[in-house]
Amino acid sequence: MQIASAEIAAWVGAFLWPLTRVAALVSVAPVFGARSLPRRVRLMLALALTWAVLPFAPPVPAVEPFSPAGLLIVAQQILIGLSMGFVLRLAFAALELGGQMIGTQMGLSFANLVDPQNGSQSPLLSQFYSLLGTLVFLSLNGHLLVVQLLVDSFKTLPVATVGADRDVLWALVAWASRTFAGAVLISLPAVASLLVVNLAFGVMTRAAPQLNIFAVGFPITLILGLLVLLYNLPTLLYQLNGLFDEAFRTVGQLAGGDG
Repeated sequence: MQIASAEIAAWVGAFLWPLTRVAALVSVAPVFGARSLPRRVRLMLALALTWAVLPFAPPVPAVEPFSPAGLLIVAQQILIGLSMGFVLRLAFAALELGGQMIGTQMGLSFANLVDPQNGSQSPLLSQFYSLLGTLVFLSLNGHLLVVQLLVDSFKTLPVATVGADRDVLWALVAWASRTFAGAVLISLPAVASLLVVNLAFGVMTRAAPQLNIFAVGFPITLILGLLVLLYNLPTLLYQLNGLFDEAFRTVGQLAGGDG
C-alpha cells in the first residue's frame, strides 16, 4: 500500500487545525485552563475534545499544513480559540475585581492567599468570589455549554484562511468594558453599605475625638461587611447567572453565530 505525501498532509491538517483552536480555548478558558491542572492533563483534555469534535467539523481545505497558507490557518484558529476563552475568563475577572473592591472597603485588602487557579496571590474575597463563581458555572453546566459552543464554532466559522476579523476584536473590547460594569454591580451593595458605616464613624470621630476609631471601627466594619455579604448572596447568584449568560452570547457572536 502506497500513501502519497498529499494524503499525509491532509490527515495532519485535518487534526492539527482543529487542535490549535481547541488547545487555545482550553489554555485560557476558566475551569479548563486552571493552573492547578497539570499541563499533561490539559493537553490530554485538548486532544480528547479535538477527537470528539472532528466528526461534527466540516472538511478542512486542501492546504499544505506547513505552507504559508497553512500557517495562516493556524494563526486564525489560535485567534478564534483565544478570543472565545478570553471572554469567559473576563467574566471571572469581574468577580475577582468585585471581591477586591469589597475587600478594600472592609479592610481585608492586606489578606492575600495563593490562588491555585491563576498561580499567583489574590485577595481573600477575590478568591472567595472566584470559587463561588466556579461552583455556579459548573452547576449551570457551563463546561458543557463551552463544548457545545466549540462544536458550533466549527460549523459557523469553519477552518479556512479567512476566519476572525476586526469585528472579533471590537467585540472583545466591548466585553472588556462590560467586565468593569459587572464588577461594580457585584460590589455595589457592599460598598454602598460600608460607605454609610464609614461616614457614621467619621461623624463619631468629629463628635468624640478621644475615641480610638481604629480599635472600634475595624472589627465593626469587618462584621458588618460579612453580614452584608451573607444577605447579598441570593442577589449575587442572579447577577452571576446574567453575567455568564451574556458571556456565552458574546462567545456565540465571536464564533460567527447570532449569539
